[in-house]
Amino acid sequence: MMPIKSWQAVLLPAAISFVLAAAEIPPGTWFTTAAISLASGVAALTLMATAAMLGARWGFVESWFGGLDRVYRAHKWMGIWALGFASCHLVFKAGMDGWDTAAIVMLPSGVTRLVRQLSYVALMFIVLLALNRNIPYSMWRWWHKLSGPLFLIVILHQLSIKSPIELATPAGLWLALVSVLGIAAAAYKLFLYGFFSTHAEYKVIDISPGGSAMHMTFMPVGRPILFEPGQFGFLRMKEDGLREPHPFTIASGNRSDGQVEFLIRSLGDYTQKLIAETKIGMRADIYAPYGRFKRRMEAKREVWIGGGVGISPFVAWLKDETAGGFDKVTLFYFYTPGREFPNAQVLADMARQRGAEFVPVLEGPAFSQRFAEIARDADPTVVDVSFCGPKGLLEQIRQQMRRNDIPESNLRYEYFAFR
Repeated sequence: MMPIKSWQAVLLPAAISFVLAAAEIPPGTWFTTAAISLASGVAALTLMATAAMLGARWGFVESWFGGLDRVYRAHKWMGIWALGFASCHLVFKAGMDGWDTAAIVMLPSGVTRLVRQLSYVALMFIVLLALNRNIPYSMWRWWHKLSGPLFLIVILHQLSIKSPIELATPAGLWLALVSVLGIAAAAYKLFLYGFFSTHAEYKVIDISPGGSAMHMTFMPVGRPILFEPGQFGFLRMKEDGLREPHPFTIASGNRSDGQVEFLIRSLGDYTQKLIAETKIGMRADIYAPYGRFKRRMEAKREVWIGGGVGISPFVAWLKDETAGGFDKVTLFYFYTPGREFPNAQVLADMARQRGAEFVPVLEGPAFSQRFAEIARDADPTVVDVSFCGPKGLLEQIRQQMRRNDIPESNLRYEYFAFR
């Protein structure tokens, strides 16, 4: 099954909402501002509910999208479009003469008006919170937990406002269904995720600092988690001030002793604190595995491209004790001198031990020249490109692929950041 794309995840629920809303009003009023407002309100609530379902981290949802990074990207765009539809719903009145309207739940007029205003403020708060990268992670995480309760305000607005949509109609049943699923997903994430998600307890057994970065090794206290090299987990230290779960790519292959390694760079307030305060002997819960960024062992020619801390999944692939075929691999490592972690020489030694080619990249020509040679020496249609790194670097890679006739479908990548 082809993975669901972000635009598809937004378009389908919105389209269903518009069609069902149109079925509840006279055809002669379909192209009025009132009809657009009504349909926009239905779409906004639908996208909020769908975003809540995506935020629950259910495994089957991740499979539909091809990875949790894709799920979170769709989650973000759903919030943005929900706010846009809600703004349209707020600006225009969702009613006109000739419509048969009634409220599903009767509230005092003053309360109904207040709930209407609060529902828009709640949605705006959720979306702006999700998009603001300047908010400290610890504060962002706790504020984001309000998304579920704030969603209830939006549902109450839908139930209390006078509308042509009755509960027993297709549009009413659609809104009831997505509302129930959205509430269930929000409740699961808020109250049940820690009990039912796959996780295990680990202990820090080794720390290798590298300036503003750190290599951490964990030993399972009991049963280890099972994962594929290149997947990621949410690390939650069991220490005051470090308890917020944070996603990191697992930088180790499958090992018989169950050890798990992370490469962590100081990219924000939480990672800075984690690097500064983590000590050997501390314990943590690792919620995993997530992600679908797996190596294509069947590929005839492999190109791995890591930028900065995006090198982590490729370190895991190199360390996979069960894998082979490294003689067909070229690993490009984009880094800034003095800030690379792990050190380029360490990676070069690791690649040499596994029989893979290693190309450190400080300037563009080093990459473009060797990349072109690979495409020329092999059939471009069989060159498999895997990338993890900053978004700006991704477009450069796409340009090089087009220039060397490597199909776009041969590129696989993992989004570098959730927020």
